[in-house]
Order: sequence, then structure tokens, then C-alpha cells
Amino acid sequence: MGQSVPMCAQGGTQIYTEAELSVLWLLCFEKRKVFIMANVKVDIIISIKQCIENYFDTYNSSPSVREISASTGVSKSTVQRYLDAMERAGIITKSDLGFETPYISKTEREMVSVAKIGTIPCGPLDDREEYIDGYVRLPKSFVGKGSFFILTADGNSMIDAGIDDGDMVIIRKQDYARRGDIVVALADGQSTLKRYYPEPENKRIVLHPENEEMDDIIVSSCLIQGVATKVIKSL
Repeated sequence: MGQSVPMCAQGGTQIYTEAELSVLWLLCFEKRKVFIMANVKVDIIISIKQCIENYFDTYNSSPSVREISASTGVSKSTVQRYLDAMERAGIITKSDLGFETPYISKTEREMVSVAKIGTIPCGPLDDREEYIDGYVRLPKSFVGKGSFFILTADGNSMIDAGIDDGDMVIIRKQDYARRGDIVVALADGQSTLKRYYPEPENKRIVLHPENEEMDDIIVSSCLIQGVATKVIKSL
């Protein structure tokens, strides 16, 4: 249910949602940082605040005034005026990382840089510079413990495991795997992403594609280069 509260700089009353009320409380009633801004519009304040938070969730950084303007449809000069006023009111703060809201301040900041390998080389994967086409920063709690790299899925051999062409697959570096793990395996000079089924009784290893239209790859041996842990979908 919305509630009726006095407006800060305009006459009359208006019904606001709970989210809007939290902004208005800081805007109108926070004793230490009260300010009055002519022709204040709560919807613009909320739009700017949400833009900053959404941008942080996506990029782990703060948007520029230009990007906020493009997202909210508000002119750059007006965005800057509102940012200054919101900072004075305590709705946002400014640090070396840019603008922050209370939500951002409480968000985990410990990040790790994971090497992104665009093309799987025909040989052992490593961190040599020529194989790396960039780094992706991810929350440490999302990646987990260990050493990781990212591969971009090429083709449709693992679509039934939810790995589509163009998806980024997070790989934990290790030279062993359990039966049924999705692994990066080096076999016959080629690296491939497949599900791992060793058959020691038959002296062979089955590298199984998760696509019913494709055949298993049967090898006598292979080198495990890592195990897939997570997939970042390509939208």
C-alpha cells in the first residue's frame, strides 16, 4: 500500500510506494543533511538511483553522467544537478569507485580476474599471453576457490548440458576429473569440451558430447586440462 506524505519542495500531497518513501525519508526528513531542491521530482531521483545500482550489478563499476542520462532520458546537466543534490542528502555517496548507494556499499567487493581464452589451442592450455584475449572480473564467491580460466563455447556439442554456442564456460584448472564431469580434454593434439567417462576395463576413455545428434569420441588416453564449473550465458 502506498502512503501519503508531504512533498519536499512542491505543494500538496501524493501517494508513494515503499521504495519511493525510502528515498523521500532521506530527501526530506534526514536531520543532518536536509536540502530543498527546486522542482524536485522523486521519479527522477529513483530512476538515477536504480540506474546506478543496475549498472553496478552488470559492470561492477559506476556509470558516467552520460550513461545515466542515456538510461534515464534526463539531460546531462539535470543528471549532474540531481547527483549533487542526492549526494548532499545522503541518498548516494561518491568515492574513488564512483557513485554508491547503500545497496552498493553493502555488496561484496572482493573480485577476481579470470583469463578469457578465445580459441582453444591445439596443445596444452596455459596462461601464455598469446592465448589470452582479455580478462573477466567476477565475484570471488561466485567463482570459488582455485585457479580458473574462461573458454567461449564454439559449436553445439554440449547444448543438452545447457552450454550453447557463444556461452562463456568457467573452467577450474586441474589435471584430474570424476566420472561424468564436463572437462577440457586434450586428445590427439586437440582440446575439446566434453563429458568425461573413463572405461579402464576397456582401456579407453569416452568423451561424450551432450548432443544426441553427435557421436562419442573414443580415445585411449587424454590429458585433463580443467573441469567446467559454471556457465555464463550469452544473451
